[in-house]
Amino acid sequence: MDFEVKQHSTGSVVVSKTAKLTASNAAELKEAFHSLNKGSVNTIILDLEETKYCDYSGLSAILLGNRLCKDTNGRFILTSLQPTVLKVIQIAQLDKVLQIFENQEEALKIL
Repeated sequence: MDFEVKQHSTGSVVVSKTAKLTASNAAELKEAFHSLNKGSVNTIILDLEETKYCDYSGLSAILLGNRLCKDTNGRFILTSLQPTVLKVIQIAQLDKVLQIFENQEEALKIL
């Protein structure tokens, strides 16, 4: 399993345990987001500290999580982005629509 889900009183934290977020595992991340959404979780923190590479399939999964949270008046937050992943997000101009925090602790403080 490339993603670990941790429950918190204010929402859920999904921790990536993979170095690459690509087409090979993006479906697993999407399924995790769908499962949380079906369980009435609308606040999700996605921690990408261990992820050093993200392709457009990975970005698609991230955008799905964001949309599911927004559609239910929740929040979707990215944390602990490695420079290469942040660069891909910036190139796609998604840094303008996604909330990004330095680490999980900072994100949990604002929830």
